Amino acid sequence: MAEVNPQNAPAKIIVHEIGHALAALSAARAHNRPLIILSATGAVRSTGAGWWRELVAQACDIAPDHGAEWILDCADEPGMALAALREGVGTIALDAGEPVWSRVAQIAAQCDASVKRVDRTGALDLAGSNNPQRDCNLYLSNGPDGVAKPGVLG
Repeated sequence: MAEVNPQNAPAKIIVHEIGHALAALSAARAHNRPLIILSATGAVRSTGAGWWRELVAQACDIAPDHGAEWILDCADEPGMALAALREGVGTIALDAGEPVWSRVAQIAAQCDASVKRVDRTGALDLAGSNNPQRDCNLYLSNGPDGVAKPGVLG
């Protein structure tokens, strides 16, 4: 099985506001990286599906043509996940067991939406970032010159 080049794998960035989303999109474009933009865990409860839908719409108006995947986290709340689908959210994350997850996924498919299980390992969380643009650029860069990268030294 061939190794996946981490530079070709989509970067995962957790955003909490429009400025975070725009910084992530800008950095991904500058580094020519595919991007998954995640909400905070359980954001459907704290900020709401309508807020997420509008954040995505505004970011895409300001920075079109990136093709980032936007995922609203619904934690373990299938009722909130269904509400997000009714609000027009295209992709949601749901942490639920079977048969609940499969049923929500079937309903999402009827809405031309999707449900995913999200692994946040290695994601950049911009909560509390004083300079989200710098943080996104550093996260997506190959690292500064002269710094050993994992696996390079053997």
